[in-house]
Amino acid sequence: MAAIDRDGQHDAPVAPGAARRHVPVMADRVIDLLVPGVASARQQDRRPILVDATLGMGGHSQLMLERFDDAIVIGIDRDTQALELAGQRLKTFGDRFIAFHGTYDEILAALGTAETEAADGYLYDLGVSSYQLDERDRGFAYSYDAPLDMRMDPTARFSAADVVNDYDQRRLEQLIRRFGEEKFARRIATAIVARRDEQRFYRTGDLVEVIRGAVPAAAGRSGGHPAKRTFQALRIEVNEELSILRDALPAALKGLHIGGRMVVMSYHSLEDRITKKAFQEQATSLTPPNFPVELEEHAPVIKVLTRGTEKPTEQEIADNPRAASAKVRAIEKIRPTRSNG
Repeated sequence: MAAIDRDGQHDAPVAPGAARRHVPVMADRVIDLLVPGVASARQQDRRPILVDATLGMGGHSQLMLERFDDAIVIGIDRDTQALELAGQRLKTFGDRFIAFHGTYDEILAALGTAETEAADGYLYDLGVSSYQLDERDRGFAYSYDAPLDMRMDPTARFSAADVVNDYDQRRLEQLIRRFGEEKFARRIATAIVARRDEQRFYRTGDLVEVIRGAVPAAAGRSGGHPAKRTFQALRIEVNEELSILRDALPAALKGLHIGGRMVVMSYHSLEDRITKKAFQEQATSLTPPNFPVELEEHAPVIKVLTRGTEKPTEQEIADNPRAASAKVRAIEKIRPTRSNG
């Protein structure tokens, strides 16, 4: 079994079941960023409510529940298997933990489980989890043969096999280039279509073999595993990750108390660009140039807490290779959400 990062695999061996014991990425820092939001709730004599929008195995939720012993944590995940395992891990916290099956743009429904319309802190740890990568039959990893699946929600019907077998060549090329940022997208799409004309794809191993044949060997030696970017693109397409994120951030901002915090941890540039844009829009004044005063409805809604992105320390990367590509952005809500936003 290989040790794995958020979007791929490393070569160092680890013990079976390590994914279930994985260390949450940048754990201390992201929890620290949520502290003032919890303090704001307490100052207003409200019970703090936090949302772990990407529950996974429940590592971050456990840290929140332990550190903030009066808080309720809502854990959102579309993966029914992860919800079950995280629920077992967190059952000792009783009704302070609430599990919600869905995607993290379903903020209002998730908040409704705690009979509230707003939270005091949100944490998004984006991408595919170690647990999902480590479960071979899920088909997320390119390092071993498995069914060509990649569904984060096992109950969903649309899988990576549907994309690979049914999208036309142009559409395949476009999604591999856009979501995988793959410069050999045309060659890969052409090779996929040629292969499926003879035999449809059902296994990740067959897809990896075709990609290896399409990507120049020199590119593979210098740019990592040749299938990494294509697998990323397929996973994003199957799970609608980027469109859900675009909807989720504004929804979460509306469902955030003034004084509350939002922390987003991304692992590739596409996620980070969406997060940066969403935050910049709400952190920018809408006051027209040369206007003598700034009206309340024009003022920034949020204060950006991170300068650019924060990254893990060298020591954390050494201790936890999953952290290597992590980028953290965080904001605090300082005014009511704009009526048009």
